[in-house]
Amino acid sequence: MTTSILHLAAEMWTGKREPTSLVEPTMTKAEEVADGVLMVPGFGHAFALRHTHGLVLFDTGAKLLAEGLHQQVTAWHSGPLTHAVYSHGHLDHVGGLEHFDSDAEARGLPRPEVVAHENVLARFRRYADTQGYNTVINRRQFRRPDLVWPTEFRQPDVTFADTHVIETGGLRLELTHHRGETDDHVVGWLPDRKILLPGDLFLGVAPNAGNPQKVQRYPVDWAAALRWMASLGAEMLLGSHGIPVVGADHVREALQNTARYLETLVDQTLACLNDGATLAETLHRVRVPGDLATLHYLQPLYDEPEFIVRNVWRQFGGWYDGNPAHLKPATDEALATELAALSGGAQVLAGRALELAQAGSHRLACHLAQFAGDAAPDDRAVHTARAEVYALRAAQERSTMSNGIFTWAEAESRGVLAGTDAMTELITVTPPR
Repeated sequence: MTTSILHLAAEMWTGKREPTSLVEPTMTKAEEVADGVLMVPGFGHAFALRHTHGLVLFDTGAKLLAEGLHQQVTAWHSGPLTHAVYSHGHLDHVGGLEHFDSDAEARGLPRPEVVAHENVLARFRRYADTQGYNTVINRRQFRRPDLVWPTEFRQPDVTFADTHVIETGGLRLELTHHRGETDDHVVGWLPDRKILLPGDLFLGVAPNAGNPQKVQRYPVDWAAALRWMASLGAEMLLGSHGIPVVGADHVREALQNTARYLETLVDQTLACLNDGATLAETLHRVRVPGDLATLHYLQPLYDEPEFIVRNVWRQFGGWYDGNPAHLKPATDEALATELAALSGGAQVLAGRALELAQAGSHRLACHLAQFAGDAAPDDRAVHTARAEVYALRAAQERSTMSNGIFTWAEAESRGVLAGTDAMTELITVTPPR
């Protein structure tokens, strides 16, 4: 069942509906959310902006959905695509131009001019250099055992450092660079319409400023960008994920509260650093204020506050976590073997891990289950317990990132039991919520 996007926006803001993930499952069809502005939902949304000479796309969605994007946009308006903007270089924002390029060639027209921040070029090079790593971590994060990371991308035609303006056919789209989720992020602003296109700088859930498996995020800069966006007086906010925010007061409130969310995590983490706390102590001391924790657009459904704390620590304090045993550690296997010997064997560790997990002590249970698995990598009883511990852990996690990692760990042990591997077993575990 599909529901009007703007109806969803009203329901979300008034509390009649709560977000359940980064992707709203009922929002599947394109809709004109403002005069001359088409929103095409996807994992990453795309926005078509009409002008007298054709169209501009702000974000282009994922390659998997490229054909559907082209069909929905051209059904709405048959004019040529003259420009496309990458809000940043993540795959769910840069994959949708293939059919528009082919369409232009068939019409004898120039391909759309792609505009992006200059750091997108370095991102694409890094993606090619780390193709294997990105394949592994994204299979794990999104529970997609068939995913293969690409090495070739539609390159931008125009790049810029700070600001850029697309002015064509009566449309003025102002682009401004801000670091936040990425170092190549661009915000779009339609000043005549008071429509803000923040890309991933507003997600409708807690900011993706932590992400355990990805490169550095910039929560300080991100908060500053949110404050700047709040000052513009936008009347509609169309993020590249989540649900639109409609009304100047609502837009300003959402942006300011999201800025405050990041600012408090940064301030608390820096206070811990300055106090000489370890990273583990810091993770257990920093808390989101209660008034922010209850807001529907700040729920930890994709990223989590403690992951943001880790990124602040990494940015300001380096990788040393304050525990001297971790500075030059033993191998995981050596430590696990010694602890298993001291405790009476890996099966004892595994059994205690399962008891703790069943009692709700998930953090401690995972430590013991991991020690058991590292100490006895081929022991079926150990992996039976380890799989159950991580299944119980995954079931009580809200965020995509935690759920993906813990489910992958479960699949690793199920692979040992089945004589296969984690990728094969991943498809048999409970699907993500």
